[in-house]
Amino acid sequence: MVIKGIATLSGATALSLLAMAAANAGGFSRGTADTDILFEQGNFNARTSVTVVSPERKIVSGPSNVGHDYADSYVMPSLAAKFRISDNLSCAGTVANSFGAASSFDAPRAQAAAFPYTMYGKLDETFTVMEYAATCAVGFDLDKGRLSVIAGAYVDDFDYDLSVVIPGTGGAPTRLPVELGGTAWGWRGGLAYEIPDIALRAQVLYRSGTKIEATGTAAGGLGYAEGEGKLPQSVEAKFQTGIAPGWLAYGSVKWTDWSVNKTLDLTTNLGFSSQNRYYWRDGWTIMGGIGHSFNDQISGTAFLMWDRGTSTGWDLHGDVVTLGAGLIMKDGFGELRLGGGVSRVGSVKEDKYGDGSSNYNYAVGSGWSVSGLAGYSLKW
Repeated sequence: MVIKGIATLSGATALSLLAMAAANAGGFSRGTADTDILFEQGNFNARTSVTVVSPERKIVSGPSNVGHDYADSYVMPSLAAKFRISDNLSCAGTVANSFGAASSFDAPRAQAAAFPYTMYGKLDETFTVMEYAATCAVGFDLDKGRLSVIAGAYVDDFDYDLSVVIPGTGGAPTRLPVELGGTAWGWRGGLAYEIPDIALRAQVLYRSGTKIEATGTAAGGLGYAEGEGKLPQSVEAKFQTGIAPGWLAYGSVKWTDWSVNKTLDLTTNLGFSSQNRYYWRDGWTIMGGIGHSFNDQISGTAFLMWDRGTSTGWDLHGDVVTLGAGLIMKDGFGELRLGGGVSRVGSVKEDKYGDGSSNYNYAVGSGWSVSGLAGYSLKW
C-alpha cells in the first residue's frame, strides 16, 4: 500500500525537533545534529536554520538577586549538507550548537564561603559548545523496506566566559574575567529501518560523551586558567509513519546521561578557583507530533514535548513542557521553514547549601520560554 500526499512532509520531523531543542530541554542541551538529512531524496541536499530562544528564570528566594531574571536569550545556528555517493551510501556534514548556557546577574550572586570554591560573587557566565560532524549511512535493501547503518565522528568546540567579583585590597571588590576554550572528539552510531511508500522510518542513534579540558586566560591575560567538565552520552529512538493520505505521525524518546555532570572545575594561577556543583540525575525527553500536507506546496506540523528536570537540589534545572508548530513552504528553488515553540519551565529550588541563618540556597519560580526558527533547504 502507498500512502499518497505526504511528499511535502519530508523533513517535518527535523523541523519540529529543532524547535523543540531550542526550548531549554534537558540540562544544557540545545540543538542536535541534523542527521535526518541522510534520508532525504536527491543527490545533494542542504539545510540551514537559525533559532532564537528567550527563556525566563526569575529568582524568587535566595541571598541575592531576588526578583531578577538571570537567563539570557541566545541564538542557535544549524547547518547540514548531504552528498549521495552511491545508491547505498550517503554522507553528511553538520554544524550544530549542541550544548550551552548563559546567565547574568544585577548584583554579584552571593555564595556560601563555607562551601569550597564558591565564595566569589558571580556576575555573568556563558558557555557554548559547537559540534562539527561528519556522518554516513550505508543502506541495504530488504525484501520489504531498507535497513541503514549510521556511523560518524564529531568534534565539540567549547568556549567559556566567566566574570566574578573577588575580594580586593582595602575591602574593594575586583572584577575578574576568565576565558577558556577547548575541543574534544566523539562519535555517533545507529540503525534505521524505512518503508518509503508509507513514510515509515524507525531509528536508534547513540552519541558518545566527551570530556572537556579547556585552557585560557584570567584577568585580561594577566593570569592562566584551566577548567574541566564532562558532557553526556545519549541514546535517542525516533519513529515516524504515514497514517492517512497527507498525514504523518512521529515521536521520539531520548535518554541523556546527565548524571556524569557533577562539577565544572576552574583554577587559575592568581589564587582564584571556582567550582559549579550540579550532581544531576539522568535526563529523559519524550516528544510526539502530527504533520499534515495541505497541498503540494504547503505542509505543517505540531508537537508536544516533555523533558524531565535534572536537578537534585544542587542547582536550578526543572521540568519543561513545550508546545510547538511549524510550516514548510515550497518555492521554485527549495523549501522555506518557519517554526516556533512555547515552553513552561517548572519551579525548582536548591537545598544543599546550608539552612537557618547560614542558608545560601536559591529558588526560581515557574516561567515561560519562547523560541522561533527560520530555515531554508535545497536539493538537486
